[in-house]
Amino acid sequence: MFNRIKEELNTVINKDPAIRSKWEVILYPSLHALMIHRISNKLYRLKLYFLARLLSQISRFLTGIEIHPGAKIGKNVFIDHGMGVVIGETAEIGNDVTIYHGVTLGGVGLEKGKRHPTLGNNVVIGAGAKILGPIIIGDNCKIGANSVVLKSIPMDKTAVGIPAKIIDN
Repeated sequence: MFNRIKEELNTVINKDPAIRSKWEVILYPSLHALMIHRISNKLYRLKLYFLARLLSQISRFLTGIEIHPGAKIGKNVFIDHGMGVVIGETAEIGNDVTIYHGVTLGGVGLEKGKRHPTLGNNVVIGAGAKILGPIIIGDNCKIGANSVVLKSIPMDKTAVGIPAKIIDN
């Protein structure tokens, strides 16, 4: 457990050039939201749904980052600034992903089952981007700020616009 916390701290230090000391890391809402999510996700997997949601709502109140306890989040994920980030129940986030403020990983319908996006490894999602539906964003992709992504994006691509279109890298 302590290795996991150390890894989370180092992720923030390595991904944010604005950090001037290691003590600043404890002030980052991303760190708090992700650590609380790890606990609420365990409760969710144990089918303690009310406790899981209660903890996630407390985290939302404290950090401004809303992560459903059912979301699957990999290692070394960094949510920069974080205010207004929403991550839905069936969202899956790979390793080494960076998400900026105002991003939504949301659904587009009321059906049961997989309805939120899956992000591969090493993905960067620009501020205000909306990634909607059960789509896949491949490894090493970049999604431009304020883009609205409604279709899957293959690995190693950059997508921008409304609706998002792939541009040459």
